[in-house]
Amino acid sequence: MERSSFILLSSLIALAACDPGEAPGVTSDHQSAPSSVPVSTKSDAAAAMPFVFGEVRTLRSAILQQDRVLNVALPDGYSPDSARAYPVIYVLDGSANEDFAHIAGMARFMATYGLMPPAIIVGIANVDRKHDFTHPTRNDSDKVWVPNSGGSAQFIRYIGDEMQPFIEKTYKTNGSRTLIGQSLGGLLGTEILFNRPELFDNYVLVSPSLWWDDGSLATRAGNWCKEHAETRKSVYIAVASDDDMMQEDIDRVRTALKAHAQEPLRWAYVEFPEETHASILHLAVYRAFQWMGGS
Repeated sequence: MERSSFILLSSLIALAACDPGEAPGVTSDHQSAPSSVPVSTKSDAAAAMPFVFGEVRTLRSAILQQDRVLNVALPDGYSPDSARAYPVIYVLDGSANEDFAHIAGMARFMATYGLMPPAIIVGIANVDRKHDFTHPTRNDSDKVWVPNSGGSAQFIRYIGDEMQPFIEKTYKTNGSRTLIGQSLGGLLGTEILFNRPELFDNYVLVSPSLWWDDGSLATRAGNWCKEHAETRKSVYIAVASDDDMMQEDIDRVRTALKAHAQEPLRWAYVEFPEETHASILHLAVYRAFQWMGGS
């Protein structure tokens, strides 16, 4: 190799090996690229990254004397700086390993295709659902099955006086509120409808356990429907093939609605003969969202 070529090659090698600060335009492997151009390697691409689905809020309840967890999924495009506000859908049994994720996912899917408005989904996580969802009972069998029952009145106070104000203060809400409850959650939803109907605009009651306390809630349906025949509410009741235990009491509510309800009180009763008490929720809520439409 000619001496001049050797010198040129040696100079290039030295320049590449020197500190990048001394060689403008050259970036070594150990130097970070500009923040606008992230560097990734094969190992980086294979690394696990968290999949962010929503937010977790912990609310200290003075009423319940507990820390209560709320799981929150925000609609696509949500911004606290935007003027746009959203309806809120509250999900009982809303712990991360219960009904929150699949209901929130379904709502996002349906909103994507214009089947329902985008909404904020709030999963109300459980601490002791049997205590929180039941009112006091006179039935001895109920007391054996749930010895710590009877906490619903305090839990309803928590929902109305602490949880809802927190959500409405924290997020961009438009005042429309929906409650979803299944089984004992449906029992609680019915109690809220009858005792504190102003808390929600739409009630989705799936296989509600109205047999509790010998069906005492169902016996109030007739009077409630007479007094609220023209209230602006939507009530969707879904029943599975094996819901025989609560069918008689659900029918009492259905009969009362049929006899007295008129616009703007909307209601629907839907049977799902191919579903069981364990499998009905997802499909029933999907149909309820379709039925409610722009609510």
